[in-house]
Amino acid sequence: MPQLDFEFWPPQIAWLILSFVALYLLMERIALPRIAVVLEQRRNRIASDLDETKRLSEETKNAISAYEKALTEARAQAQLIINKNHHELQEELEKERAKVNAEIAFHIKESEERIITLKNAALSEMNLAAADTAQSVIQKLTNIVVSRDEIAETVNAQQKS
Repeated sequence: MPQLDFEFWPPQIAWLILSFVALYLLMERIALPRIAVVLEQRRNRIASDLDETKRLSEETKNAISAYEKALTEARAQAQLIINKNHHELQEELEKERAKVNAEIAFHIKESEERIITLKNAALSEMNLAAADTAQSVIQKLTNIVVSRDEIAETVNAQQKS
């Protein structure tokens, strides 16, 4: 094995040093700066992505906050509308109830007046019938002719007392 023979070592060491120096210079001047640039780009991109994530997270929080605020305002507005409509309906109901009550009162008064009129007419008819009956009874029992007007006056006087 020539690698273990000491007479071949100095040229091998020279070529090893020369190869190592060439490789070192190649890595230092070309490969490592490119890798450093790629790493820096990656670091910058990660940082910008994190910043973008924070910004979007804040926007999301703001949007959620605005949504909740709008939802709360909409609920409050809806409650105001419901209360207003309820109040308006109550007022309308009260007006309608007053109108119906007035109409009922009018019909009751009208019916009472009709009843009184019918009662008076019935009483008049009864008085006439009573007067006719009394005139017939008096005439048959006593053979005295009494006028219908006298009997009607007597019947009316008895009714009033």
